Amino acid sequence: MLAVLDGPVRVAYDLVTGLASALHPLTGGLSAALAIVVFTAGIRLALHPLSRRQAAADRARRRLAPQVEALRERHRDDPLRAHQEVTALYRTEGTSMFAGFGPALLQMPVFAVVYRLFLSPSVGGHANLLLAQTLFGVPLGNRWLLSSGAFGPHGLVFLALFIALAAVAWWTSHRMYADRAAPAEPVGRMMRLLPFGTVVVAAYVPLAAVLYLLTSTAWSTAERALLWRGGTSG
Repeated sequence: MLAVLDGPVRVAYDLVTGLASALHPLTGGLSAALAIVVFTAGIRLALHPLSRRQAAADRARRRLAPQVEALRERHRDDPLRAHQEVTALYRTEGTSMFAGFGPALLQMPVFAVVYRLFLSPSVGGHANLLLAQTLFGVPLGNRWLLSSGAFGPHGLVFLALFIALAAVAWWTSHRMYADRAAPAEPVGRMMRLLPFGTVVVAAYVPLAAVLYLLTSTAWSTAERALLWRGGTSG
């Protein structure tokens, strides 16, 4: 990863370990795992305004799609005129063809920092002590496929999280496009399979990163249900 992320990763590490210490009197050995969940939810909550803008832009594009298609059909022999007309339409509606991409791009560095925190064996030149903490006896630094007890009692913790991730992926796959026109096959099948990629990723990353994936994807699914279909104006 880029060295430019080192500083933000150290800040995130201090926040998560501090949160774990605060939770420990109440949650004991579960404090580090719960700190990851709470920290991830806090990050997603802070980014929620960007998600609202992205959702509003997406709804605007869908609403204008028939008019855009009509303009492109009308000027199919003049692509430049078609582009100008479509741009003017978006401008009149107070949006653009690229609205929503900015918020999505702004979220990427934040997710890169958080994800690196839960993957790195060291932070700031010192061991990542967060990964030495446990969840039901399984170190948060353990990876399912690289663990000698992958199919033993420790493997059951991963299995429970895999099932939860698969459930979130199934819900996303079936409901994410419920209010959209079905994509053409085989593209539609591939898009519906994409959410299940989190389960595959979870088999290779540390348990701490699995907790992050589960919390973040569950948040995304709930957020889409609220914003993309809830008519929030953003």
